[in-house]
Amino acid sequence: MLHHLMVGTWTPPGAIFTFEFDDVALTLKMIKRTAIPEDQPISWMTFDHAKKTIYGASMKKWASYAVKSPTEIIHQASHPMSHDPRAASLDTNTRAIFVLAAKQAPFNVYGNPFYDHAGFGNVFSVDSEGALVKNIQNYEYSPETGIHGMVFDPTETYLYSADLRGNSIWTHKKDKETGQLTLVNRLRAPAPGDHPRWVALHPSGKYLYVLMEAGNRLAVYVIDEQSHIPTFTQLTYPLIPPGIPNPKMYRSDVCTLSHSGRYLYATSRANAAHLTGYIAAFKLGPAGNVERQICLNPTPTSGGHSNAVSPCDWSDEWVALTDDQEGWLEIYRWNEEFLGRVAHCDVKEPGFGMNAIWYD
Repeated sequence: MLHHLMVGTWTPPGAIFTFEFDDVALTLKMIKRTAIPEDQPISWMTFDHAKKTIYGASMKKWASYAVKSPTEIIHQASHPMSHDPRAASLDTNTRAIFVLAAKQAPFNVYGNPFYDHAGFGNVFSVDSEGALVKNIQNYEYSPETGIHGMVFDPTETYLYSADLRGNSIWTHKKDKETGQLTLVNRLRAPAPGDHPRWVALHPSGKYLYVLMEAGNRLAVYVIDEQSHIPTFTQLTYPLIPPGIPNPKMYRSDVCTLSHSGRYLYATSRANAAHLTGYIAAFKLGPAGNVERQICLNPTPTSGGHSNAVSPCDWSDEWVALTDDQEGWLEIYRWNEEFLGRVAHCDVKEPGFGMNAIWYD
């Protein structure tokens, strides 16, 4: 059977690359390069609830693209970061870094700026076709904040944000009618040098997994049933080999669950091309507790800015990994709790290799 994935780039010129993976022949090829506005490369992309629209964190803007087919992707709209005039200025380093689409109505889109002037999240409404329409809210974090990843709980009532620069985990509550957010809690990371970068939540809603970029570890939290605030369990797992002599040469990247929710993946990157990053897999219990760390495997390269792992969303069998040090997409097979690379495709384009999203 053929499956399609889309991948963006870290640097201009902007483009969306479509790939075709054959899960019988175990082949992977790039079948379309869709040009998008040159100054809007997508460092993180996601689908809407129906996989009819792609949303992109696109340098200084948030963008949406209609997906008519794997090879017909059409630019709909782009909006600047409007929470602070300095954020949208070409003279600042503020960058749109992460975007999350609601899966329940109203189907708002939630974006995170990063680097300087990033103390607010941006919320956008969409039209019936999924196109970004209007910036309906800029909700406040703190002046030092730099959010890099967010996740909703299963009911989409609570939003959890990983604040790398502010070394915190934030909880917000979403209004069911408007989709706008109000602050519930700010929780400091366990250690001053952790720098939470990414969050994943178990389908049970009981366990939150927080990836610490500088701490290079995965921290496990339980969600309080009454307050919905995460509580640190004191359990952490390494995302680089324990006792490695140069831990500051590594920075952890993303964590995400398999389709069934039985497994969790997390990756780290290296800060030098001669070192490798790592990919870890964890076995989860029915409620989401971590039963054990299965592996901590080297990745082919440092990972560059990326090393983003993307499990497919219909089974636990296939997992994608992207790299922007050399520029490629790879597919791995997860079988009997072993991870095996089955397909590889090089793309020698500037900045290629941000996250992969599975279309079908």
